[in-house]
Amino acid sequence: MARGKIQIKKIENSTNRQVTYSKRRNGLFKKAHELTVLCDAEVSLVMVSCTDKVHDYTSPSTTTKRIFDQYQQTKGIDLWSSHYEIMKENLEKLKEVNMKIRREMRQRMGQCLNDLSFQDLQSLESDMESAWRVIHDRADRVLTNQIETSKKKARNVEQINRKLQMELEAMDQDPYGLGDNGGDYNSVMGF
Repeated sequence: MARGKIQIKKIENSTNRQVTYSKRRNGLFKKAHELTVLCDAEVSLVMVSCTDKVHDYTSPSTTTKRIFDQYQQTKGIDLWSSHYEIMKENLEKLKEVNMKIRREMRQRMGQCLNDLSFQDLQSLESDMESAWRVIHDRADRVLTNQIETSKKKARNVEQINRKLQMELEAMDQDPYGLGDNGGDYNSVMGF
């Protein structure tokens, strides 16, 4: 019985699509391996599934980089130059940001102030004052919380001290604990 032809379009059922992908991927890897063995070809195959899993096959006699290099040489193109330029531009921008941040840090430490204009100095002073206010407010909150915590602990200690003093006075008055302590004696009388 021959296999039926299927229409080539996206499989809507995700389970069926994943099963088909897995089977066909394995089939492609098998064919790539057969090409390597039978024809002494250098094969590199990279696949990325819809779940972003990367699957690859490379002939044992080569590397993916070597195949890309050979492809670039044969076609006379550079696959990485545009990426390299973009990365180089990003590196330059990051270096500028880094230098600016370091300069601002030195200025906030009181260094490198000679190059600043009067407006820059006023701006720096304003920034320092607002930073000081933030730090001062935070320190006030921390100290206030610590004081409140200490006051609560002191009140608890005072309460425990009063309770212990009352118990000590009660023991001095009735050392054997036989006195009337305000309990309910009606329930005892029923016996």
